[in-house]
Amino acid sequence: MLSAGERPQPPISAAVVDPTRTPVSKVTLDASTSSMWPETTKAENLQHIWVVTGPAGCGKSTVGRGLQKQLGVPFLEGDDFHPHANKEKMSSGTPLTDEDRWDWLISLRKAAIEALSPCEANGYHPPPGVVVACSALKQKYRDVMRVAAYGSPSVQIHFIYLRLDESILLQRVQQRSSHYMKSSMVQSQLQTLEEPQGEWDALTVNVQGSQEQVQSKVMDLVEAKLAEYE
Repeated sequence: MLSAGERPQPPISAAVVDPTRTPVSKVTLDASTSSMWPETTKAENLQHIWVVTGPAGCGKSTVGRGLQKQLGVPFLEGDDFHPHANKEKMSSGTPLTDEDRWDWLISLRKAAIEALSPCEANGYHPPPGVVVACSALKQKYRDVMRVAAYGSPSVQIHFIYLRLDESILLQRVQQRSSHYMKSSMVQSQLQTLEEPQGEWDALTVNVQGSQEQVQSKVMDLVEAKLAEYE
């Protein structure tokens, strides 16, 4: 039986694109762009969940907030959804287990669904998408997030995996002074990491380079993916 990540993507159009080319209270809204959310879309009201993934230090939050600004959609910071017990474990250098992550992933998935639903916060005109920063290190973690699109043909989910060398990841995490994630956790996360292989809804980006270069590469991939639905 194929896992969710191995199932072929349903055809949306004949277009061919080169693939290389918090709870709601914690949802970050860009007030200057929320009015841009259309009541109808060219792609029949499709909504997109963009899950920015990768280990600590790869730049998930930075890239995610950049996409929030460029797409004009809500942003969910995955770290905000970890229970206190998880943060305590990570700050002490204790790796999280699968059991530690299930409730976290489910609550984050629920928040993504709620962000796409009509509510008072969005004037009952839901946005065309939501950006989620979430490590999603294993395929089965990504499968938990994929459930957000089950039973809803108008919702499409995409994973943007940020790949970066271990030495740079360590350097970045060591420079964090107030974050609960310690540098020792980078090796643990890399041991846990299952890079997306053959997952039709996953895009991989090498994020070496300046912040501007990385954001440009990510946005090019997102725009190319959106063009498939036109």
